[in-house]
Amino acid sequence: MTYHPLVAAELAFDGNGTPCAPAYGDYYHPAGGGLAQARHVFLGGNDLLGENARWRGRDVFVILETGFGPGLNFLATWLAWRGDPQRCRRLHFVSVEKHPLRADDMARLHAAFPELAPLAAQLRAQWPLPLPGMHRLHFDNDQVSLTLALGDAQELLQQLVAHADAFFLDGFAPAKNPDLWSNAIVTQLRRLAAPGATLATWSLAAGVIRRLASADFLLEKRPGFGRRREMLVGRLPATVPPQPIFSDRRIAVIGAGIAGTSIAERLAARGFEVTLIDAAPGPANGASGNPVGIIRPLPSLDDNRLSRWLRAGYLHATRHLSALEAEGLPLRWSRCGVLHLARDAQHEGTQRRAIAEQQPPPEFARFVERAEATQLAGWPVEAGGWWFGGGAWIIPPSLCAANLARHADRVTTRYCTSVGSLTRSDGLWRMWAADGSLIAEAPQVVLAAGAYIGRLVPERMLPVWPGRGTVSLLPQSATPSLDIVACRLGYVTPAVDGIRCAGATMARDDDSEPRAADHIENLHRLDMILPGFGKALDQDELAGRTSFRPMSPDRLPLAGALLPALDAVADGLHVLSGFGARGLVWTTLAAELLACRITGEPLPLEADLAAAAEPARFLAKPPRRRRDDKV
Repeated sequence: MTYHPLVAAELAFDGNGTPCAPAYGDYYHPAGGGLAQARHVFLGGNDLLGENARWRGRDVFVILETGFGPGLNFLATWLAWRGDPQRCRRLHFVSVEKHPLRADDMARLHAAFPELAPLAAQLRAQWPLPLPGMHRLHFDNDQVSLTLALGDAQELLQQLVAHADAFFLDGFAPAKNPDLWSNAIVTQLRRLAAPGATLATWSLAAGVIRRLASADFLLEKRPGFGRRREMLVGRLPATVPPQPIFSDRRIAVIGAGIAGTSIAERLAARGFEVTLIDAAPGPANGASGNPVGIIRPLPSLDDNRLSRWLRAGYLHATRHLSALEAEGLPLRWSRCGVLHLARDAQHEGTQRRAIAEQQPPPEFARFVERAEATQLAGWPVEAGGWWFGGGAWIIPPSLCAANLARHADRVTTRYCTSVGSLTRSDGLWRMWAADGSLIAEAPQVVLAAGAYIGRLVPERMLPVWPGRGTVSLLPQSATPSLDIVACRLGYVTPAVDGIRCAGATMARDDDSEPRAADHIENLHRLDMILPGFGKALDQDELAGRTSFRPMSPDRLPLAGALLPALDAVADGLHVLSGFGARGLVWTTLAAELLACRITGEPLPLEADLAAAAEPARFLAKPPRRRRDDKV
């Protein structure tokens, strides 16, 4: 996908106080009737109200909307779902929007609908930064998910992986915004439609009717809303509604680091009974046990797949962490900001150009010259760089603990338990210890065992290798003050519990003990970041921690079925690994992706990024690093 900076919608009001978009010369909703229109046209038109509401008795119900605007359709749907005691267990609402409103403008519009106030406030609290791509927001204990696809609808609908049960066609009028009602859009709607899908729209334009009819929708007119005498509804030929994919919702997860606890949390949120197995005496004993880690994106001039994964992962991770924190779970982190200094003058120019061309919101990323970088760090630096004001440090074990605490009643832990082999028979995977005793059995298994995941499957199927990394632990008392994370071919963190972390090395060997050479290398990196900052440190007295990160050959994560050719649902063996040094940024989104793949729910990110994380990608051809994935 090509990066296109988003242009926020400009909100105006006509003489009657009805909200409109000057750029399109059209209204967001009829005068005084935004919520009533949502109920009559979109909920009523898709048969989602009353005793025969189509989502009743369903495990998952998916709605796809064109044109999010102020979100009244979503809020009305959420409110109706809440009020239906026989509602579907999980509601997915997916909406595309080219020009998102600003949160303060949405607040002005929402003020006219006091019955929506509690839900509208939650929506605005999670309202994403105006960055292109897909943004997934969760509400009501993750039973309601909103996926906002921000950008050009035609491009994003091609990238959407979903099976929509209902369509809300609510863009600006076809005469004002013809691109949103084009043949290309209707073709994508038909591709995304589940069997028996319905649609509703207030538009009766002849071209709209013709295109929808050509896409196999059986159309009819019903009484319209307000000044519109009629509206249009449609349905694909009726079929039996799909049933839940799994009758047996047991699933085993091997590995209790950030990957394992993240996928356990995502699956437990969907009602699975999770057995979490790890050879260690508790969670976060591998690379996830480092004292402090960092969370930040990493742009690139061409916005390649690696940068897009990092941007999406960073945004998703910080939303997840904010939710855990709001629930009072045992999480320790701080959005202190991350300064990513340029390596040299050429890289400084590249950083400056990337910001100038992509024009991200400054809350996400901005370029700072050397003088401001020095001010931010509180220490002289040698170059300017990217400033990520929302970047953070986090204590990784606290994330594992918070993930496990969130749905503790649906996660059973089995520590001090090493899985020696896996077998499958009678539709069940069985996990065996080295002595031949049975550990657990379940229809599905997720391999999330970090750097040593490959021990459970042939290497050619999963070429993940352990990357040895050492972090040096710097006493706060021996270093100057530093309140942000600073990076430049390495990183150094603020002091947490009296210790700063600096690192990290990367090697391909299996020695688990810190070495003097590791500390020398880390202190050299520290001096490149903040010259002279570590002059009082004695490398011979430094403590450190060495762990092994799961590295993939192309530096992209693995999140999906191990053997999709055998049918992922029937085969039931899945992988979550390959995060390298970016586990804290990627794992939360990758776990959401894998959970959606397992359950058949809409994917939380674009199809090309999801495909880039397929574990089976290494079976087709030997892995190699792409030139365009350099950052």
